[in-house]
Formats: sequence, structure tokens, C-alpha cells
Amino acid sequence: MAVKENVELMRRWFKEVWNEGKTQTIHDILAPDGIGIGELEDGSPLRGPGEFVPFVERVRGAFPDINIIVEDAFGAKDRVVVRWSATMTHRGDHLGMQATGKPVRITGISIARIRDNKIIEGWDNWDQLGMLKQIGAYESPQSTLLKSA
Repeated sequence: MAVKENVELMRRWFKEVWNEGKTQTIHDILAPDGIGIGELEDGSPLRGPGEFVPFVERVRGAFPDINIIVEDAFGAKDRVVVRWSATMTHRGDHLGMQATGKPVRITGISIARIRDNKIIEGWDNWDQLGMLKQIGAYESPQSTLLKSA
């Protein structure tokens, strides 16, 4: 598959899976033995559509209006890098806490390895701490990086 087609596959992933909530797209694009690293707060991997679909449902259940914008996308050989931003509102209790109604804006970078029109590996780095702060689930300690000694 050409790099351009791989990039378009990833654009489709963000549009259909995240913005439109089409879980069938996960089955269509993620290989049955595909692995995702960096999505979960404890660092454990997600394996295949069977584990990725509940993750998406949990996030979209907490943030049903999630809107991801692909800021940059490029590829080389079998890999695609996507820099993205997301806006959403905490409207559901799917994260284990009551909805706060608070708006959230986060950013992230995703890298995917693609073979035969399927994502076989993915690595995500996204602002989980920022999300938790914005919904009030985490408060920074008094000492911060911005204060001088």
C-alpha cells in the first residue's frame, strides 16, 4: 500500500471512529491481532477490535461530542504519524465519575504501522493528565514547574 493511501486510512480512522462513533470501522481497519499502546492510563496494551471497541465506547460515552482535528499527517514506508487535537465536553459518567459538563481540549500524536490496509500496531501519546485536570478529576500539587525556587 502506498504511503498516501496509508495516510488516508488514518484520516478515515479519526473521522469515522472518533468523530462519528462508527465502531464497525474499528473492525474494518484494525487487524484482528493489532495492538495499541498508549491509550490506557496504566500503559497496558489494547489487543484487537475486541479490546479497542470498549475503549472507544468508554471515551465516547464520557465525551459524546468529541471532535478530533487531524493537524498533520505524514508517512514513510509502512508507518503514518498523525498530530491531532480534540475538543469535547464531559457529558457522561463512563470514566468512573459523574459528568461535569466541563469543556476539554487536548492534543496527541499517534503513530501507526499498516499492512494490507490494516493497522497492525499503534502508539499513542495524548494529554491524559490535561484531560483529567480539565474535568476536575485531578488537581496539581502546590509546587509546579512554573514557579521559581
